[in-house]
Amino acid sequence: MCTSLKSAALACALLTLPLVGHGARTPLADCSRATVPCVDQIDPPDWWAGLPSPMLLLHGVHLRDVRLGVQGNGVTLAKAQVSANGHYAFLWLQTDKAGPQQLRVLLSDGTTNLALPFTLAARTPAKNAGFSSADAMYLIFTDRFADGDTSNDGWPSDPFSQVDRANPTAWHGGDYRGIIEHEDYLQQLGVDTIWITPAYENAHEPHAYHGYDATDMYAVDPHFGTLEDYRNLSDTLHARGMKLVLDLVPNHVGAAHIWANDPPTPSWFHGTPAEHLRAQSNFKTIVDPQEGSSAAVTEGWFANSKPDLNQDDPLVSQYLIQNAIWWIEKGGLDGFRLDTFPYVQRTFWHDFHKTIHELYPHFTTVGEIFNHDPEITSFFAGGAAHRGVDTGLDTPFDFPMFTTLRNTLIKGAPMSDISALLKEDKLYPHPERLVPFLGNHDTGRFLSEPGATIDELKMGYALLVTMRGMPELYAGDEIAMRGGKDPDNRHDFPGGFPGDAQDAFTLTRRTAEQQDMYATVSSLLHFRAEHPAILHGGLSVVSADKDTLVYLRAANPNTGCASGDERLLIVANRSNAPTTIGVPLTSALRGCTSFKADLGEGSSVVTADRVTLHVPAMTVGVFTVR
Repeated sequence: MCTSLKSAALACALLTLPLVGHGARTPLADCSRATVPCVDQIDPPDWWAGLPSPMLLLHGVHLRDVRLGVQGNGVTLAKAQVSANGHYAFLWLQTDKAGPQQLRVLLSDGTTNLALPFTLAARTPAKNAGFSSADAMYLIFTDRFADGDTSNDGWPSDPFSQVDRANPTAWHGGDYRGIIEHEDYLQQLGVDTIWITPAYENAHEPHAYHGYDATDMYAVDPHFGTLEDYRNLSDTLHARGMKLVLDLVPNHVGAAHIWANDPPTPSWFHGTPAEHLRAQSNFKTIVDPQEGSSAAVTEGWFANSKPDLNQDDPLVSQYLIQNAIWWIEKGGLDGFRLDTFPYVQRTFWHDFHKTIHELYPHFTTVGEIFNHDPEITSFFAGGAAHRGVDTGLDTPFDFPMFTTLRNTLIKGAPMSDISALLKEDKLYPHPERLVPFLGNHDTGRFLSEPGATIDELKMGYALLVTMRGMPELYAGDEIAMRGGKDPDNRHDFPGGFPGDAQDAFTLTRRTAEQQDMYATVSSLLHFRAEHPAILHGGLSVVSADKDTLVYLRAANPNTGCASGDERLLIVANRSNAPTTIGVPLTSALRGCTSFKADLGEGSSVVTADRVTLHVPAMTVGVFTVR
């Protein structure tokens, strides 16, 4: 432990930063009773040679009048800044000419001298491959998936840390080792990109099991394991040819974060715990300023309790961008899911993506824009400078398609609504990158919608895996789990926890309904993976009406069969009776003479100028077209 020393000739011994209490960071010192300069934390806790020079944020006490410096080969201190209350110090290191080494951060008030260790590490090569329409994403709510290490299921020092599976808003024990233990299940299902909820420490706060109430943005929450477990999860997935996507939350921190009542700068947050705006979700005010002020969106406190970070403060912006880099390097990540995307200013997202894409050219981001209007969702997509600023976002989640699929399959809206929405793809710079889904951890599960059936869920998956973009699945939907609004939609995955009476991870222990649903989803995903027309091709709607939808997937959908590329015709019949659909052999089907049913029980009859498709009730059929 590094303590204050009253000798100008002495300095604190070098320290590493071990993990205690499983994932939490060890303080550099106990500053609670210090009467001289003392530092208990440095953010980031370490950095890498060859990356942009870091800005360090030190937290402690009695730092107001200290002299600051750095000791290392090829390293200099470019600038320093200390908060008025002496609790924080910002240090901008210059590391362009430095190699891997152990540095010392120096502080002195003339009597007390500190030399704090800081590692400038060698980088571990990583592909950071990113994700694309060729992948299938699977959302794992870490605390609710599987408990692989019961030793991290709570500890006496934090009364809110205890696991209580009977309480729907308490910790339940899921962790990274639990995910690792079930990678066979994930691969057999047919997904290759795993999105995990935030890794941040969420301590000293009730109901923070979800990970969105950060109390330390540079520590893995101890319930999930350690930094080593986090890296092992990434390594084991990559060894299987799979990918890891981490949920990142640059919008806010938790109410129990030390910053909440003691921010590093006066402008660190929008407002204070006592006086702030409450976050509103009227994104129209961002898209069209005539709709009113957008301050409640970009400056409001989420859930009226989570301190809203002010990314317009350059120090906050640099802190958050460095934090993103740190998690990428520590985990060898392939992508981010970016939480509450519209609640953060576009200028920050532009700077964020510029830095991330320069450092990691293949790294991919997907943003949460929880809105059902494609004009609003597309406004935040990268590739277009709306209001003069390009966010750089690789793609948004396709919330409009989520709503439309549920409306058409469950609530009786016409199937032509899907066709109408697909026409709005022109709003997106890259519609092929969209991430459509049937549900996630913020929505009620599909089967808990009034009147929803297994057959409708199967149709939803068939459409999801054959349309453009990359499908996202929420863990448990593939085994027909139910659940209404949060937290009812976040039940434990059966079989992932000690004492579970039933195990849906294992074929022989699934219920008949679970196995039926699992087999359907798995076969669809594996079918998808075998067809380049779905993975990489374009989409052209051929026909649509109240109960049917027909679309073509091909590299060049409108060239007709003369092109010779793979062409798949997807035919959906939502009605409760078999149907016959006649389609002219024009445009996308020009010159096509063969329609072979490859998925489903459909059949076809081809004449000189028309194909007649016969499709059973409540099914989606796929025909190979030549």
